[in-house]
Amino acid sequence: SRTLSLPLSPSPLHPESCKNSPVKAIQQYSPAHTDAVTSVAALKSDLCVSGGKDKTVVIYNWRSGAVLKRFLGHEREVTKVACVFESNRFFSASRDKTVMMWELSGNSGPSQHFPGHDLVVTGLAVSPDASQLCTGSRDNTICKWDIETGECLCRTAISRNLVTHLCWVPGEPYIIQTSEDKLIRMWDSRELQVAHTFPGKQHIQTYCDVSHDGRYCISSSNGFAGEGCEATLWDLRQTRNRVREYKGHFQTIASCIFLPKSLGLTPVIATSSHDCMVKIWNQDTGACLTTLCLEGSGPLASLAVCDSSALLCASFNSGIHLLRINSAKGLELQEAAKF
Repeated sequence: SRTLSLPLSPSPLHPESCKNSPVKAIQQYSPAHTDAVTSVAALKSDLCVSGGKDKTVVIYNWRSGAVLKRFLGHEREVTKVACVFESNRFFSASRDKTVMMWELSGNSGPSQHFPGHDLVVTGLAVSPDASQLCTGSRDNTICKWDIETGECLCRTAISRNLVTHLCWVPGEPYIIQTSEDKLIRMWDSRELQVAHTFPGKQHIQTYCDVSHDGRYCISSSNGFAGEGCEATLWDLRQTRNRVREYKGHFQTIASCIFLPKSLGLTPVIATSSHDCMVKIWNQDTGACLTTLCLEGSGPLASLAVCDSSALLCASFNSGIHLLRINSAKGLELQEAAKF
């Protein structure tokens, strides 16, 4: 089955996209994966979990640069990883049509299987209390699972709803979902019914994230040569309409996340794109505050917040990048290490 996976070869950059990028000494750690990294998430204050085209799930200490454990079980590439921060369980979705649960203290095999989708699984969200799991696929379905038993509690299909990403709304029974049909949907997880559909966009929606206070959602668009390639802020609490757009990438935005408020008084978001660039934006004004080009990295697939001053960025050609955010003199983004 075809999937919205990023291309393996680096996409052509906009002529000015990596212009004047500073060259700094980067700490090179042992690689986490032997092939493209498709997804990364923060598991604990010093640990991240990642999945890749090499079919493995890896726990990595990003502070020390050490692989803690590799997990084997998927038959095809891992498309998404997800977890509840500071937990010992984490989940992976794959092109093999399954989702698996893993234990940090367990062996290298999965502790639970969640089979049931007919095509590649492209959406994965864990409830904040870590009791339930929701998955989405290119088979047009959303499924809700009991984590302990592996039982599928509910399954809903919507025509043309080729899922690209899922995320849970903090403190609420709602899930946000993006799709190749250019729509963003809010699901009520209790009955697995659509509670709201946001106004349609002009391009495929590739990713979504929800702010820590549950007030806003951000989604990202595919595109090329600057057409599309934007992130969009949505109001979840009042009008449920579009609030603002963030334009400046030249190719598909593959990931968009809210950053911790500890970075400053102004709320900020981060985006990563096929154009090899990571950008940080002023959430309120839409202004791009800083840009970092990871030249030669190929498409940038996934972002994760490590702590108040560090980001992880998964790439297709150069592993996972550790990025430091310096807010002493305005926001500055620097690459510190890669693994």
